[in-house]
Amino acid sequence: MKFTVEQQSLTDAVNWVSRSLSTRPIKTELLGIKIDATGNEVLLSGSDLETSSKASCKADILTKGEVLVPGKLLAEISRSLPNKPISITLDGSRVLVTSGSAKFTLPTLSLSEYPNLPELPQTTGSVASDTFATAVAQVAIAAGRDDSLPTLTGVHVDINEETITLAATDRYRLAVREFTWSPATPGFTTQALMRARTLADAAKSLVGVKNVSLSFAPATSHDRLAGFAGDGKSMTSRMLDGTFPPYRHLLPTETSTTAVVEVAPFLDSVRRVALVTDKTVPLRLEFKDGGVSLEAGAGEEAQATETIDVLLNGEPISIAFNPTFLTDGLQAVGTPFVQISFTGNNKPAILTGRTEPNGPSIENYRYLLMPMRYAS
Repeated sequence: MKFTVEQQSLTDAVNWVSRSLSTRPIKTELLGIKIDATGNEVLLSGSDLETSSKASCKADILTKGEVLVPGKLLAEISRSLPNKPISITLDGSRVLVTSGSAKFTLPTLSLSEYPNLPELPQTTGSVASDTFATAVAQVAIAAGRDDSLPTLTGVHVDINEETITLAATDRYRLAVREFTWSPATPGFTTQALMRARTLADAAKSLVGVKNVSLSFAPATSHDRLAGFAGDGKSMTSRMLDGTFPPYRHLLPTETSTTAVVEVAPFLDSVRRVALVTDKTVPLRLEFKDGGVSLEAGAGEEAQATETIDVLLNGEPISIAFNPTFLTDGLQAVGTPFVQISFTGNNKPAILTGRTEPNGPSIENYRYLLMPMRYAS
């Protein structure tokens, strides 16, 4: 096997594929990236058996063949090489990587022990890559990190014809985002539970392409695979088992108080006041008389207070939040202003975006935040 490839093309492909490599593999071969130069293009692939990635890149193939090399090492080498053509040659049990005067020799892994990777399911529709990336990022922040509760580490995908609804929760907050897509078949509906980290990685990495193709295997399928593809890159991932908790009833339809705040100064204030807290100490907020007072700390501990302007509609309200979760929500709305809707001091609040302080609330994204108890 021998071929020459542009440095940027190889680096882009290797970076994509290396995302699926296992850090604690059950077999050594899963540390590798498979290089397949048997066709008209070079195809790279990697897998941890749950998620598999493939990427193709154009190359001048002089001798066809395939090989398995350590993936992380190949990624580091390809990124470090100068922007010159890279020559990759299989020489016995070693792979020679040459670019200009830089030369590397890599060991190979056993190709015969490498698993057959799943094929991408049939495409079920497509969506603009920037819409997909934004929606996934807004929702994935609310997914749980505790692997002992795998259902809560996922993003629930609900497809109803031309509308996709994404939802994630860690029991303390809930993020829901709706957007439109172009289904391949009219009337298509399905549900899936995807790993939040995998989904976020795929969406972020595919931003450069125009459209992302989404693929969901039928519910009757044995593998229960979902896939994403665009511009020569593809990824398949097994759906999570389990049932995502019902969440729509948690989103209140009526509110007693709404506050509209400019996001940038509010974020700055939250971060400053939160300097005297930790994850177990609430940030207290008191909305009244056109302003919101932020307060943290009590007694002999460090304390901080600050006040900023708000547009308040309804009764004054005092409430406390986890400052990290509040910060996540304020960043996720992605608009200059945020509307916070309340139904009571001890009930969840809903964050939605606004482009203007007196404009309409943008309802396609809602971030629900549970209040924290605090000693009054």
